[in-house]
Amino acid sequence: MEIERKYTIRQLPPDLEQYETREIEQAYLCMDPVVRVRKSNENYILTYKSKADPDAAMCVNEEIEARLTRESYLHLRAKSDANPVTKTRYLIPLQDGLVAELDVFHGRLQGLVFCEVEFPSVEAAESFTAPEWFDRDVSTDRRYSNAFLATLSSPEEAGL
Repeated sequence: MEIERKYTIRQLPPDLEQYETREIEQAYLCMDPVVRVRKSNENYILTYKSKADPDAAMCVNEEIEARLTRESYLHLRAKSDANPVTKTRYLIPLQDGLVAELDVFHGRLQGLVFCEVEFPSVEAAESFTAPEWFDRDVSTDRRYSNAFLATLSSPEEAGL
């Protein structure tokens, strides 16, 4: 189970270079349910996601992940239904052991920046107080779904 909330960013936190990063490329084989392949640094992952609670005020998904080899990742990426999404992910520690995953997008999505926070429970997600550098909660705005972003030619196309 994946429980997360997504936020736009008011301002980038200072000294981003101090945080651990992941260079991510992901491609979508299916949009509903989501079947995705991802390269995260030198790790390759196949992910299946489906909405566990479509009415929730946050993203609550059933999620299954499996490791891939580089070769199988490249083979599946070639079968993608949409454009690959590329981004740098900064892992920024927050209170209570939580981590903000700040995504800075590249390529055709250049200029788009938002973050996600994963929670151990719905209760933890509901009681979360966002730091000052977060802006709007866009957890239920499908335009911020990476699967949807893969279908765009630019962020402006979706009014982002």
